[in-house]
Amino acid sequence: MYIKEIIAPLEVLAPASLQEDYDNCGLLTGNTNWQCTGVLIALDATEAVVNEAKAKGCNLVIAHHPIIFGGLKKITGSNYVERAVITAIKNDIAIYAIHTNLDNVITGVNGKMADMLGLINRRPLQPKKGVVKKIVVYVPQAHANKVREALFTSGAGTIGNYSGCSFNSSGQGTFTAGKNTQPFVGQADKPHTEEEVKIEMVYFAWQQQQLLNALYKAHPYEEVAFDIYAIDNTVDAFGSGLMGELPNAMPEPDFLDFVKQQFGLQLVRHTALVGKPVTRVAICGGAGSFLTRAAVAAGADFYITADVKYHEFFDADKQLVLADIGHYESEQFTINLLFDILKEKFPTFAVQKTEVKTNPVHYFL
Repeated sequence: MYIKEIIAPLEVLAPASLQEDYDNCGLLTGNTNWQCTGVLIALDATEAVVNEAKAKGCNLVIAHHPIIFGGLKKITGSNYVERAVITAIKNDIAIYAIHTNLDNVITGVNGKMADMLGLINRRPLQPKKGVVKKIVVYVPQAHANKVREALFTSGAGTIGNYSGCSFNSSGQGTFTAGKNTQPFVGQADKPHTEEEVKIEMVYFAWQQQQLLNALYKAHPYEEVAFDIYAIDNTVDAFGSGLMGELPNAMPEPDFLDFVKQQFGLQLVRHTALVGKPVTRVAICGGAGSFLTRAAVAAGADFYITADVKYHEFFDADKQLVLADIGHYESEQFTINLLFDILKEKFPTFAVQKTEVKTNPVHYFL
């Protein structure tokens, strides 16, 4: 089993193109062509986690947070980032990060949090734009089915729970083949008119290269005429945060107790209770104060996130209860999420969860 085979299903679940501009997802150390001796899953790829991987015979650490966030100008071991990288390189251990791309998938980090709370009717709190594109291609009528099926097979033409979606219109294409060409129809240096089909379908941005490869292989023309459009449509499967509903409304104090129990919390920082039943719940694993106003606008009764600063608590504006449960605490079950995905895909392969608690925050109660 090679490392590239292990990470392949993760990149299907959360393509790297879904990461935010500031992020650094993907393979940070190592080589995808290495044979994998075992996988260790963690929230943070610290030096202690890398050493744990070495001790357990794992040469691949899959972490939610990238240990390398900004550029490294020196690698001297002077801080925890450099020490982790040095340890990984010296021991031929690959580190793979799956961060905001996993945050932006509704079945990712926030989906796991929603599972812990039993939320139903889920949707992104802030849908992500730029995920969907459209391709328009012109094909001679006799080859339209072949090209259409090739595009479908490459992943294009899916809208929600519907697959094989396309729009087709007939018309006439005109061209004059130049010298040193071998036109599929017509003759060089002579104008030609061909009955063609205009095929239109949508696809996800990260599918573009495989789609174009399939198009060039299936299309009969030497020069394939096609257009690609970026569209503003949003998709319910992708976006920041998550909005859901409790199956049954709960009083605010009872819901706070429920959150503490489900996430194993010692405490919860929150705004004043507003005195209404909790039904609609917004969540965002990690630092999510940037979505507080979106949660208010969406009509949430409760917003659960982390890393909220003093002045950011005012953004709740008595419209909802804003609860900060801690960064590590909100994302801790991401380890279980990744473990379950890989064990289902590779049931006989060595996939382990870290035993190192990487939370840097401690509480004196």
